[in-house]
Amino acid sequence: MFLSAVIFFAMSLFKIREWIIASIPLPLRAGIGAGIGLFLALIALEGAGIVVDNPATLVGIGDLTKPGPLLAMLGFVVIVVLEARRVTGAVLIGILLVTFISMGIGLSPFAGVFSAPPSIAPTFMQLDIAGAFNVGLISVIFAFLFVDVFDNTGTLLGVTKRAGLADEQGNVPKMGRALIADSAAALFGSLLGTSTTTSYVESAAGVSAGGRTGLTAIVVAVLFLLALFFSPLASSVPVYATAPALLFVAVLMASGLAEIDWKDITTAAPVTVTALTMPLTYSIANGIAFGFITWTLVKLLSGRAKEVNAALVILSILFVIKLGWLSA
Repeated sequence: MFLSAVIFFAMSLFKIREWIIASIPLPLRAGIGAGIGLFLALIALEGAGIVVDNPATLVGIGDLTKPGPLLAMLGFVVIVVLEARRVTGAVLIGILLVTFISMGIGLSPFAGVFSAPPSIAPTFMQLDIAGAFNVGLISVIFAFLFVDVFDNTGTLLGVTKRAGLADEQGNVPKMGRALIADSAAALFGSLLGTSTTTSYVESAAGVSAGGRTGLTAIVVAVLFLLALFFSPLASSVPVYATAPALLFVAVLMASGLAEIDWKDITTAAPVTVTALTMPLTYSIANGIAFGFITWTLVKLLSGRAKEVNAALVILSILFVIKLGWLSA
């Protein structure tokens, strides 16, 4: 984790990630945002118990007679109606309503209010740098790096687009600062012994509620720090109470597909592949990989090489290597 984060930070510092982002065509950016929306929808429906695993068909419908799925559907309708009526805090109201109903009918217990956070001593700075250079772990380091770079890139593009921070060319002012911030988080998170610290797609929920500036992030960070001492209270909120919020955000983010020129099959195909691969492989990075490869091949073989830049070709080759070798 630490070594992949060091490389990740260096890529941000030397603007390699900005180069990658600048190489992504606008239609693919819209596809990435929509794909993240579909990914959120799957996470929400799964968390609500509406979509479940099925050995015969991969996925299937859950038991809609159970309270969880019913409350999740109620929460979603409440959020949409309140948002349509322009009620401030619609998402939060929906989450709290479902939580209180769930507690009221005895479906989810009240877990308490306060507890001391666990010690970080067992994992803090417990780094075996020499052991990580084992030949068998080199591919693991680069696999984590791949997820770091492209999960974060996809999330930043999708969330900033939803926040209205991107210009007509899809560029985000001061993107370099955001890239340094998330790569630094990955670096310091690894020192604490956590799994990869990345920009989270659920941030779109905060954006949809009106969060646009760094002040929002600072307030959330302070509240997360306080939440360390109130984890029982946070755990009292059931998954099917937060699922409606994610599904609502998914609806908002899927709107990016309206920007696509569906008459141009060489554009529509890569965008569709990008959007569908994210939820179906449960990975933003995989969605970007398949989207890049499809865009590059289709455009080149269709005689439209002008729509493919050098970065797309290089990254597509790296994606093929990663999917074919590092995933083996």
